[in-house]
Amino acid sequence: GGSINISCDLVEGHVVIKIKDNGIGIPEEYRERIFERFYRIDKARSRDFGGTGLGLAIVKHTAEAHDSKIEVDITANDGTEFRIVIPVVTRGELDV
Repeated sequence: GGSINISCDLVEGHVVIKIKDNGIGIPEEYRERIFERFYRIDKARSRDFGGTGLGLAIVKHTAEAHDSKIEVDITANDGTEFRIVIPVVTRGELDV
């Protein structure tokens, strides 16, 4: 089986959460659509084994709602790495 590594670092005033797998990656022709709602790469997969295509869309929307972003690096046959980049905010900077 494959593996998934999760890490968290503080980089230049941002918390960077990395989620990396060692799978086959995402084919080039599908990459620009992976954050669309209900988009699934493999339409042949049934709901018993696949998702609804909402996960990455929800992550992107939530990140953007919090002035954050999600980035992706894909290497063919070497997996995919998603990074959620969140700005560090001190208590005095919060607008409540």
